Order: sequence, then C-alpha cells, then structure tokens
Amino acid sequence: MKTTRLEAFSDGVLAIIITIMVLELKVPHGTDSNALRPLLPVFASYVMSFVYVGIYWNNHHHLLHATDRINGQVLWANLHLMFWLSLVPFATGWMRENEFASLPTAFYGAVLLACALAWLILQAAILRGPGENERLRTVLGRDLKVKVSLALYAAAIPLAFFEEAVALTIYVLVALMWLIPDRRIEAVVEDE
Repeated sequence: MKTTRLEAFSDGVLAIIITIMVLELKVPHGTDSNALRPLLPVFASYVMSFVYVGIYWNNHHHLLHATDRINGQVLWANLHLMFWLSLVPFATGWMRENEFASLPTAFYGAVLLACALAWLILQAAILRGPGENERLRTVLGRDLKVKVSLALYAAAIPLAFFEEAVALTIYVLVALMWLIPDRRIEAVVEDE
C-alpha cells in the first residue's frame, strides 16, 4: 500500500499533540511584563517540546516520501512512534508543573529516549517492508546522529537525579542536532 493514509494520520496526530501542548499555556493575570515572568519556564518547556515534535514531523515526512510502499508492520511501528510522541505533552506538563524536578525531568528524557527507539523501529520496519528501498537502506545505514542521540538521552536520564540543568541542557543539545532536516533522506527524495 502507498504511504498517503499513514502520512495523513500521522500529521493529524502530531497536530493534536501540538494543540494539547499550546492549550497548557495559560493566559497571565496582569498587564505588565512582570505578569509574563512566571510563564517563562512554561514557555521554554513548550518551545523545547514543540521543537521535538516538529523535528519528528519533519523527518517523518522525509522518511515516508523516500519510502516506496508500506505494510501492516510499518503501520504498527508508526503507531508505536505516535504513542510515545503523544506522551510528550504529559511529560512536558509534569516537568513544568514541578519546576523541572528530578523525576519529571528524567521521565521527560525517558519519553524522548522511547521516541528515538520507536523511530529506529519504524525505520527498520520500512527497510524490511515491501518496495525498493535500497537507496534509503544505504542512507540510513550510517545513522550516527540517532546513535549519538540515544547515548545522550541515556546519559541525561540518570543525570536528571543529580543535576536537572545538565539533563535539560543535553535535551536541548539533542534537539539542536536535529533542527536541520536529514539531508541524506532529502537527497533520496530529490533524486526521484
């Protein structure tokens, strides 16, 4: 089967995730800049999570455009990814509401780690699935960025129990690594 329904479904889920996150931003009580000050951590956590969801949306878009065909295994792998991504608003809210305390910050990292693992599972399902994915297989075979991301998440989660700020810095650094779309996949799509 083609990827169009999977893309439409995933786009809808990701749009809902972003909507849920933005609804958590409460309107300040007051009309001066001091009323905004308590919202800065709330806004910062929203921006970080928005960027993460945006990164997944962008890379998901490129991955599916480079994919010839999908099967049921790819559909389930995609649902697995959507499940973990759907926990981002909860993890963001818990971390924010508890002023970036250790356990919520570690949980946020665990959700990010689970998202990254689910991404790898989706890639593997696509590569094992139907269609001519040889160029995509070659491109994804040297995926150093994913491996570095997994290692950084794995390091940040226990660090959150000792230095929340260091764990948060690692989460931001990983997001910055992924802000630029994967040019390797773009090259496969452009060659077609």
